[in-house]
Amino acid sequence: MTKRKKFKSKLSKSRPDKGLKNKILAFLYKYPNQSFSSKQIAKGIKIKDRSAKDLIGFHLRNYVVSGTIEERANSKYRIVEQGSEAERLIGKIDLIKSGSAYFLNENGDDIYISSKNLNKALNGDKVEVAIFRHAGRGKKAEGEVVNIVERARANYLGIIETFNGNAFLTTERVGRDIFIHGSKLNGAKNGQRAIVKLLDWPEKAKNPFGEVIEVLGDAGDHEVEIHAILAEFGLPSKFDKELEAEAEKFTEELTEDDLQNRRDFRDICTFTIDPDDAKDFDDAISFQKLENGNWEIGIHIADVSYYLDQSEVLEEEAFRRATSVYLVDRVVPMLPESLSNKLCSLRPNETKRCFSAVFEMDDKAIIKKQWFGRTLINSDHRFTYMEAQKVIEDKSGEYEEELLTLDRLAKIMREKRMKAGAISFDKAEVKFHLDEESNPTKVFFKHSLDAHKLIEEYMLLANKQVASFIGAKMNGDPSGKTFVYRIHDKPDPDKINSFSQFVNQFGFSLKTEGGQLSTSLNSLLAEVKNSPFAQMVETLAMRSMSKAKYSTANIGHYGLGFNYYSHFTSPIRRYPDVMVHRLLQHYLEGGSSPGADQYEFACKHSSSMEKLASDAERSSTKYMQVKFLEDKKDVIFEGVVSGVTEWGLYVEIVENKCEGMVPLRAIKQDYYIADTKNYVVEGQTTRHQIRLGDKVNVKIANTNLYKKTIDMDLILDKSLVN
Repeated sequence: MTKRKKFKSKLSKSRPDKGLKNKILAFLYKYPNQSFSSKQIAKGIKIKDRSAKDLIGFHLRNYVVSGTIEERANSKYRIVEQGSEAERLIGKIDLIKSGSAYFLNENGDDIYISSKNLNKALNGDKVEVAIFRHAGRGKKAEGEVVNIVERARANYLGIIETFNGNAFLTTERVGRDIFIHGSKLNGAKNGQRAIVKLLDWPEKAKNPFGEVIEVLGDAGDHEVEIHAILAEFGLPSKFDKELEAEAEKFTEELTEDDLQNRRDFRDICTFTIDPDDAKDFDDAISFQKLENGNWEIGIHIADVSYYLDQSEVLEEEAFRRATSVYLVDRVVPMLPESLSNKLCSLRPNETKRCFSAVFEMDDKAIIKKQWFGRTLINSDHRFTYMEAQKVIEDKSGEYEEELLTLDRLAKIMREKRMKAGAISFDKAEVKFHLDEESNPTKVFFKHSLDAHKLIEEYMLLANKQVASFIGAKMNGDPSGKTFVYRIHDKPDPDKINSFSQFVNQFGFSLKTEGGQLSTSLNSLLAEVKNSPFAQMVETLAMRSMSKAKYSTANIGHYGLGFNYYSHFTSPIRRYPDVMVHRLLQHYLEGGSSPGADQYEFACKHSSSMEKLASDAERSSTKYMQVKFLEDKKDVIFEGVVSGVTEWGLYVEIVENKCEGMVPLRAIKQDYYIADTKNYVVEGQTTRHQIRLGDKVNVKIANTNLYKKTIDMDLILDKSLVN
C-alpha cells in the first residue's frame, strides 16, 4: 500500500473560493427570474472575505462564457431562461475511473461532470445538477453539482490505511477516501477491510470524516473478500438468529383447509429438473395424458406466500432482500434455509403446498384449457439437467415418454415464440471448479442444452399465461386490475443505429427498419455465433437493449415478444413472484383491484435490489477470475479485444473468458492513441491499428484481488510495428 506522507496533504486548508462556485449557482437558481450584481450576490451568499469577493466576478464571467448564466444591463447576472442553454435536473452520479463522473437520470440524460465540478458528491449520490454546455452547440453536454439531494449510502467499504495514529479508508469508485481519527478506529488495523460510517464533511476538508462500525478481517482472505463484495453493494450475508428461529416454527403438517381448498396432484406423475448443486427446487412439472388424447401439463411453484402471510418479520425481510444473490461460491438466499431449502423446496417424496398453472395442450402445443390455483403435489423424482438431457438424447431412461413428449412440445413452443419476434441470446455462462478452500482450479462454460430449454419454455408459458389472464382476459376487463408485470421496452433507436453501424465495419448487417429488428438481430447472432466476433457482438447487442424491470404499468416484453409477461415461477428467490401469487389468488377469489401505488413502490425496490444482486454476482465472478490468474503470470494467452477506452484495451482471454486491461502506456513498441468512437487504437509512428474484435496475444502483468483488476501486457508481432 502507498504510505501516507502527511495528514495535511489529504486534508489541506481550503482556498478562498472553496465551494464559492457552487454557492453562486445555487443562489441564482433560487431566484431564476431576477438579476443581481456581483455585490448583491456576495451579500446574498454571505461572503465577507475580500479575496472571495474578488473571485465572484471571475466565476461569473466564466459562467457567462459557458452559457450557464447571462449578463444583463448594468452588469447584472441571472440564470438563463428555462428551456434554453441551462437546465437543472435531478439524478445520480456515476463515477468513472478518471475521477470524473456522468450524471444519469430517468430522462436518459448522460451528462459529463468533471471532478472539479462534483462538489463533494460521491458515487451513486442523488444530486441536483446544472447543465451548462449542450451538444447542440457542437460540444458535449456538461454539468456541475449544485446540491446533494441524498447520499447513496451512509456506510462505505474499504481497506484501512493507518498513519500517525489516524487512518484513511481507501475506497473503490466512491470518489474520496474517508479520514478516520484514531479515536474512531474501533480496533481496525492497517490492511484490514472495514465498513465505515460517514459522519461529516467539514467545509475546509478535502476528505469526509468517518468512524469504523465493523471490521471484516484481513484483506485478501477469501471469506473476508466475499463478505466485502456483499457489503459493497449493501447486501446481507446472513440471517439474524431470530429470523431463523421464526422460520423454523413452521411444519409440513397439512391442515383441513389444505385438504379441502387445494387441488390434489399427489397421485399424478411429477418431477423436478434442476442444476446438480441446487438445494432449493421451486418448480416442478406434472404430466399426464387425458382420455381425449390431449396432454395435461402442470407447472407447480412453491407456495411461499402461504408461509410469509403468517409471519410479519419474515415478510418484511423477504421484501427488504427482494432477491437471492448467487455468488460464485455460495447462494445468499432471500428466505431462511428452513424455508428455502426445506419447507418450500419441492423435494422428492414429500407433500408440498404449491401454486400452479395447469394447461391442457394438444399435440401441436396449442392450449385448449388452463387453470390457476393452489395445489398439493408430491414429486416422484429429482432430475439434474444432465440426467434429463441424457434421457432426451438417448431416447430411453426413467420417465422417457414424459420427458420426450415435454421436449417435443417445448420445441414447438420455442419455434412459435421465435417466429413471433423473440430474441435469442445464447451467451455461455462462466463457471468455476473450486477446491475445498474455494480456490478456482478450472474454468468451464455452461451452455444451454435441450433440458434447460425444456424447463425454460414451460416457465415462460406459465409466466406469460398468468400475466395474460390478469391483464387481458379475466372477467373481460382488459385494463383495470393492478398487477406486477415484468416489462422490457423497445431498444433506443440511437443505440441500435450505432450498433448497426458498428457491425457493418466487420461485414455484418442489421436491418433496423420495417419492424423486423428482432428477426434481423437473431440472424446476426446466428451468423456470428462461431466467429471470433461472437462474444463482442452478443455483448454489444445486449448493451443496446433496454433493461427489463418490474412495473404495474404493462408495456409488454420486447425481448420475449410477449404482450403480457410476469414472474410467477420463482418465489423462493424473487419477491415479485410472491406478489404475483397473492394478486392472482386475490382475483381468483373475486377481489377488487387494490391501489397500484404500494405495488409500484415494491416493483421499483425489487428492480433496484435485482441490479445490486447482479452487480455483486459480476463482482464475485471478477474476483474469482483474478484469483484464477494470480499464478499464471508467465503464460501467454490468446485473447480478443473486448473494449476500447481512452486509457487502454480490454482483452478477453479465449480459453477462460477472463477479462483484463492493457494500458496504452504499457505498449512499448509505439505510442498508441484511442479512437473510442470507432473502437480502435493507432500507433502514432507505425500507424498500426488494433480494433475491437481483433485477436491478440497477451501475458498477465499484474493481478490485484482488492481492486479485482487484471493488467496485461500486449505481445505484438515485431513485423507489424517495425
